[in-house]
Amino acid sequence: MASLRARALSGLPELRAGDDLAQMIADAAQRDEPLRDGRLVVIAHKAVSKCEGAVVTLAGVHPSERALELAAQAAAAGQQRDPRAIQVVLDESVAIVRAERGVLVCRTRHGFVCANAGVDASNSADRETLILLPRDPDGSARRIRARLRELTGASVAVLVTDSFGRAWRHGQLDVAIGLAGMQPLDDWRGRTDSGGMQLRATWLAVADAAGAAAELVRAKDSREPVVIVDGLQRYLSDDDGPGAAALLRPLDEDMFR
Repeated sequence: MASLRARALSGLPELRAGDDLAQMIADAAQRDEPLRDGRLVVIAHKAVSKCEGAVVTLAGVHPSERALELAAQAAAAGQQRDPRAIQVVLDESVAIVRAERGVLVCRTRHGFVCANAGVDASNSADRETLILLPRDPDGSARRIRARLRELTGASVAVLVTDSFGRAWRHGQLDVAIGLAGMQPLDDWRGRTDSGGMQLRATWLAVADAAGAAAELVRAKDSREPVVIVDGLQRYLSDDDGPGAAALLRPLDEDMFR
């Protein structure tokens, strides 16, 4: 019988640009339970973004006419939005998919479709500082994975997550935006279920499921951005794999544009 174990990693300090996140994870794990082969290290993207300096201070942002227009639209809908923050969202987007009631649904340069292009002020140094998504989340996961192996000798997988909303459902879930050492999808199409019926659409987003599971043991106010997961060895790989980019639908399959 398969089992899954997830535990938040305590003892990480406040993170700043230039910090060696892998070293901090290895040190914190050593104090608790050292990393070993076959484990998955799940990291909230803000920890990665802070260490990579993917932050913007609003004092240096000058809103464009489009940002001012969107801020005015939000105000008319009863939502106060700082036009400087909207400008940061525009800068991080390749397209605005929808702008309504003060909410901006954007397509990022990575190909993610999410609210505000992933730009967020929570868990930042102050309200005037916004945290962006990592420039290359898959690359970040690969670098952290390689560094953890260098430091500990353990072959682990690394998953970088962010909270996304979902069409037609309330609430948010952590999903994979960066991945190394784990297959992002488990394709059952063409195989049969327990009754012998051929499966035609079953394509499991195992990296997203792992991110959502990790979120359950990491409270939003806990300052524990890293979760160690055991039990997913069957999905882990020796090489880095295709990354979380494999989870993105190509635009020609997007039925909601």
